[in-house]
Amino acid sequence: MEEKNGFKNRSQNIILENREKMSISGVEHVKSYNDDMIVLVTVQGNLTIRGEGLDIKKLNLEDGNLSIEGYITSIVYSEKEDNLSKGLGFLGKMFK
Repeated sequence: MEEKNGFKNRSQNIILENREKMSISGVEHVKSYNDDMIVLVTVQGNLTIRGEGLDIKKLNLEDGNLSIEGYITSIVYSEKEDNLSKGLGFLGKMFK
């Protein structure tokens, strides 16, 4: 398999319905989760989902599928684990 940006060409799908429901495939691990932010390790890199009232409705790590409900305000990929810490600044690193 050819690699692009350090990740093997493994498929991942994200379906977002009206910013209120989201289905994601290719999920390997849930790093952290609260009402405002969900951080995932996926086949395409780390994925940070921000919003309000976020709730994980279905999680199947064997199949790599995840369903989320809540008001979604942003979806951001990062290629390195440190990218999340860099974006949070000094206080974010202290309270991580």
